[in-house]
Amino acid sequence: MGREVKKSLPPYCYPKGAKGYVYFVRGGVCQRIKAAPGSADFAAEYALLLKGKAAPSRTTFRALIEAYRKSPEWAKLSANTRKSYARGIDYILAHAANVDVRTFRRRHAIEMRNALADTPTTANRRISFLSTLLQWGVDADFCATNVAAKIKGLDATGRKRGPWPQDMVDAFRARATGRTALLFDLLTETGQRINDVLSMRWSDLDGDGISITQAKTKHTVYIPLTSRLRASLAQATRKGLFIVAQDNGLRVSYNLAWKDVMAIRREIGAEAYDIHALRHYAASQIAALPGMTADHVRAITGHSGASMVRLYSGKAMQKARAKEAQEGRK
Repeated sequence: MGREVKKSLPPYCYPKGAKGYVYFVRGGVCQRIKAAPGSADFAAEYALLLKGKAAPSRTTFRALIEAYRKSPEWAKLSANTRKSYARGIDYILAHAANVDVRTFRRRHAIEMRNALADTPTTANRRISFLSTLLQWGVDADFCATNVAAKIKGLDATGRKRGPWPQDMVDAFRARATGRTALLFDLLTETGQRINDVLSMRWSDLDGDGISITQAKTKHTVYIPLTSRLRASLAQATRKGLFIVAQDNGLRVSYNLAWKDVMAIRREIGAEAYDIHALRHYAASQIAALPGMTADHVRAITGHSGASMVRLYSGKAMQKARAKEAQEGRK
């Protein structure tokens, strides 16, 4: 049977494996021809291979990414997650767009990670996205296994993100005015992510608190107003639908907010403390209060896991509990 199949195939073409897939083998080239023998597509792929050109693959990373971007799973992602994944997509397209996903091995993924060793956080994010992409590829029958699953991340180098010190918070408040001051108070007093704060509308307020649906978690949380935030909102001028708005009433973009905040960070020497670290500040401030627990922190930040609460407020919580313990010994 195998010999009969071989006789019907053109030169350099051979059936392989139990399913009899046809491969073109000549010199150092060994590539499967995916089209059915005798079809026009088969003839076209064969002709390209005879000329020393690789036949266009339907299972390249480029094809996988195009399919993933059209999937319901991609559509369900938040805008922030899609933006983050887009960086991973750009990296993969720049380095492996035409690589057949089925020939990609775990060592190749590790090589990708190691090539970014100078920026371990970026390396870990790229591999995390690669694993997500390949897992979707397994379900979509692009590849048999997710070779990037559970690859150990690189250890972070340099200064780890921590909460803003109180003196830096005070210095920022002393310099900030207008929408930047309002933005800063919303960040510190609600403990929410920057894009969630920028999406807050006046209609989300009920007089005692603000309701938001977090873009990343899809959790809806209600944040009671602190006295500081209540005063800040009372002084703010309504310029549109959004609480933090441009003079023309339009929503402030992340880039514009970053520039506004960064200008003051440079003035006060707070370059080491980014916007997201204000979320750490809020969590740590809550954790340091007498009687506060991880549940209280979660109620404000919206985190579902205890590990993330420890990451954001663990030191402050430990310090507060230790203080209570020592005072109890007196």
